Amino acid sequence: MKRIISLFLTLFALWSCGGNHPALLPNVSGKAGEVLVVIEKADWEGAAGNSVRELLACDCPWFLMREPLYSLANVTHGGFGDIFKVHRNVVFFDIDPQVATTGVKFLRDVWATPQAVVKIAAPDSATAADLLDKEGKKIVSFIEQAERNRVIRNTMRYEEKPLYNMVEGIFGGGLHFPTGYKFKKKTSDFIWIADEKQYTIQGVFVYRYPALGNSSDFSRDNIIAHRNEVLRNNVPGMFDNTYMTTGTIPTPYVEYIKYNGRSLAQTRGYWEVANDYMGGPFVSHAFYSPDGIYVIVCDAFVYAPKYDKRQYLRQVESLLYSWEWKQNKDEN
Repeated sequence: MKRIISLFLTLFALWSCGGNHPALLPNVSGKAGEVLVVIEKADWEGAAGNSVRELLACDCPWFLMREPLYSLANVTHGGFGDIFKVHRNVVFFDIDPQVATTGVKFLRDVWATPQAVVKIAAPDSATAADLLDKEGKKIVSFIEQAERNRVIRNTMRYEEKPLYNMVEGIFGGGLHFPTGYKFKKKTSDFIWIADEKQYTIQGVFVYRYPALGNSSDFSRDNIIAHRNEVLRNNVPGMFDNTYMTTGTIPTPYVEYIKYNGRSLAQTRGYWEVANDYMGGPFVSHAFYSPDGIYVIVCDAFVYAPKYDKRQYLRQVESLLYSWEWKQNKDEN
């Protein structure tokens, strides 16, 4: 009994001694795709504010219609009370001639959970703007991944587990899908899963093809050629002689990234329906199967003609980052 009481007192002391404890923090607030900028009015209207708008409120790349990368809201330090401290994404400027250390810090779960906080310390607005220019890619990547992680977290909470099993049964690994996604079509090398509503479609294709075993496996021309072949054979349009394909405007763009130890060729572009007038953005991840025999592609797309597409694409793109090999899943 004394040992139990001693353990309780030790835990209480650790809790009381400070530090943020995620289990005790409130849930984040704010809309998905929104960033709160904490900055004084003069700096918001000056170089620092201009730089943060250029970085985070620029047009979404690969969208035909203009949409900002993030929606920004701003508040002064004096107005940064409890109601704002629980925002999901916070960019906090500490601009002061007496600042101790100039730089950018990336923090999680400071005032709420799951929260992403970027702190920028600089002696003046111009220096803060320079920091944004130098660290801009890291800042965007940090906030993007925080947004994806929230989608994945909710997906795992409300997962349609049979869909993972269906994909894993063909490809040796799979994506996790939330409630609302349903099976559409399956062959020995292709599966189509989608969340279809009255005015929107968020869909995912997973397919594979034999690897060549050299760098051309992940060239843009090879990825798009296989994509068009797979879609023509498996994704018909509403009318005869119509099928999904890859648009040429804007030109699809391939970026090579690493995530969770996997090397990926990430392709962004626009899909369209040949001989029809449907279309929308897509993003795909291409990578080798563990034995190197196949290239596996996870392809996410959106159709939302009545709405802005930024958040719809961000949601379905996040599912691509949930890929898990069966062996790794079983080990966890």
